[in-house]
Amino acid sequence: MDHAPGDTHPGPLAVALYDLQQIFGPRLQAFVAYGDADASPAPSLALVQSISADDLAACAARASSWHRAGCATPLLLTRDEFAGSLDAFPIEYGSIIDSHRLLFGANPFGGLEIRDEDLRRACEVQVKSLLVHLREDYIECRGRAADVNGLVADSAPAFAQLLKRLARLDDVVCHTTADIANYASGRPRLEPRVVGDVLALARNTSASGVDAVKLYPDYLAAVESLWRFVDRWRQA
Repeated sequence: MDHAPGDTHPGPLAVALYDLQQIFGPRLQAFVAYGDADASPAPSLALVQSISADDLAACAARASSWHRAGCATPLLLTRDEFAGSLDAFPIEYGSIIDSHRLLFGANPFGGLEIRDEDLRRACEVQVKSLLVHLREDYIECRGRAADVNGLVADSAPAFAQLLKRLARLDDVVCHTTADIANYASGRPRLEPRVVGDVLALARNTSASGVDAVKLYPDYLAAVESLWRFVDRWRQA
């Protein structure tokens, strides 16, 4: 299997990479892992010159073996499609760019840049969606503690990602959960205890030791405050 010098070892994604090389041949320009290096199934992105229905059929025939190997189905895009969608998906694609590990080919993200206004607008959409979700789904929980616990825990990763993207807008790089918590208690002025508890749930729901039911009112208030912050955001 061919890799560019200095590439990260593909690990469980080796199966998907080999298959994509067989399917796309020289049309496979780059293959990257992204996100948490220990994530299972492991996410990946393949950038190719073109994608046909036959290519998709060949990938579909291999999807089961990818999943057995611990790989998520790779995201397939041309580089032009990826570059042209940065304004539409600045949070999602920004996360890929920030966390990617090149497994094959040349760096596909050189010269690509996410505009601050695109990112701010996406953060506004995300925080307002999160707030509506927390309110509406709480009503649907009908006071059942287990359901409220699930609501808070399931939304925690989105809250953590939102804070990380806002930090990027403020030119603050967050590599760790502690970095995110420090940022959140700074410019957005969120309550450190609340942020810490939600981030703990985002890391590990079962081992967080956080009572999500008791946390809900303060968590809701924090998201409301974050909505107001994003609405009037200006770079320092």
